[in-house]
Amino acid sequence: MELEIKVARDNGGCVVALEGEIDVYTAPRLKDALVEAIADGCSHVIIDLEKVAFIDSSGLGVLVGALRRAKERGGTVRLVCTREGILKIFRITGLDKVFPIFASRDEASEF
Repeated sequence: MELEIKVARDNGGCVVALEGEIDVYTAPRLKDALVEAIADGCSHVIIDLEKVAFIDSSGLGVLVGALRRAKERGGTVRLVCTREGILKIFRITGLDKVFPIFASRDEASEF
């Protein structure tokens, strides 16, 4: 399956909406999109995972890398996800303690 990436910029922040699967094949494209968004001044990034069907360790690594880059610039990375299968992966890996995870974009955008 393919990964669709849509980046919308808003007042120094970005919403990155993803649809599809994040795996070893699609993770490099996601990394490029996140690196570019953060380098272009998106200090606060919201990553919407609502339409993501699958994420593997390479995808998780890309998200952790984005968090590191954002924090180096004084920013944040927040996730939007209510899909139990994806949330379970974050709980199992302990990344639910690393990333703030919200049920909606509106909740995630309240700084």
